[in-house]
Amino acid sequence: MNKKSFVLAVFVVLTSCALALAGGSASKHGKAKPMKKGILLVAFGTSVPEAQKAFEQIGKQVKKAFPGVDTKWAYTSKIIRAKLKKQGKELDSPVVALAKMMEEDFTHVVVASFHTMSGEEFHDLHANAHLFNRMRGGMKMVLVSRPLLSSRKDCERVMKGLMSEIPKSRKPDEAVIFMGHGSEHHPADDAYAAMNYWFGRTYPNVYVGTVEGQPTLDDFLPELKKKGVKKVYLVPFMSVAGDHARNDMCGSEEDSWKSALKKEGIEVECILKGTGEVPQIVDVWIDHMKGAYAHFK
Repeated sequence: MNKKSFVLAVFVVLTSCALALAGGSASKHGKAKPMKKGILLVAFGTSVPEAQKAFEQIGKQVKKAFPGVDTKWAYTSKIIRAKLKKQGKELDSPVVALAKMMEEDFTHVVVASFHTMSGEEFHDLHANAHLFNRMRGGMKMVLVSRPLLSSRKDCERVMKGLMSEIPKSRKPDEAVIFMGHGSEHHPADDAYAAMNYWFGRTYPNVYVGTVEGQPTLDDFLPELKKKGVKKVYLVPFMSVAGDHARNDMCGSEEDSWKSALKKEGIEVECILKGTGEVPQIVDVWIDHMKGAYAHFK
C-alpha cells in the first residue's frame, strides 16, 4: 500500500468513527446522491502469472452476469500486493478499494467474496466492509456476498464442477485428492471434512485434504495403501493454482504431497487448475452475488 492509499484508508476509518459519534448530521445537507451500483471482487490474490487465469475467467463471467455494472478488484493479501507492486501492478486492499469507490460516488456496492469458506479472512472482510454502511453521507448500502461453500446445494454443485475437471481416462481404482488451504478458524475448517465426507459418499476413491488444516494427506495415506492405489490425481481446491498448488501440492521438495505419495510407490498426476477456472464453480459465487445485488432497489 502506498502512502496515499494508507492515508486514505486511515481517513475512512476515522471519518466513520467521527460521524457515528456525531449522529451523522452531515447527511441531512445537500441533495441525495443518484444511485450508482458497483461490484468489488475480492480474493486472497496471486503473484503467479499462470494462476491469474482464474481471475480472468471470473472477470469474464461476472461481466456477463452483470452487464454495464462497474467492477473492480481487491486482494486481501498484503504480501501478494507487495510482490505485484514490484512487478509494476497496483492492487488495493478491500478497505482502500471501497474508500476509492466511495470517493467516486458509488452508493450501492456488492463486495463479492471469492473465498472458499467463511474463515477468518472472510470474517475480517465482512466486518470491515460493513463499516462503510455506517458512514453518513457516504454509501447507502454495502453488502458482502457469501463464500463458495455456504449450503449443502453449494457443496453438491462444487463437487460436480471439480469432478468435471478429472480426465475421463481415470480408472475406478485410481484416487483423486483435492487440496484445500485449511484454516485455524475451526468451524470453517470443518467445511473441508464435510466435503471429504460427501465426496466419499458420492465418488469412490475421492478425498479432500488441506495444507494448513484438517484433514491432511497423512489421514489418507493408510487407506490408499490398504486399497492398493497405484495412481493419484492431485487437484487444488482453491480459487487459483498458486504457490500452494505448485509447491506444497506438486512441488519437487521432499515435504510436498507429490513427493510423499511417490515415496509410497504411487504414481502422481497434477492438475494445476484453480476453482476460479471452472465455469460451473464460478457460477456458484455469481449466484451468491446476485442474491446480494437483488437487495439494491
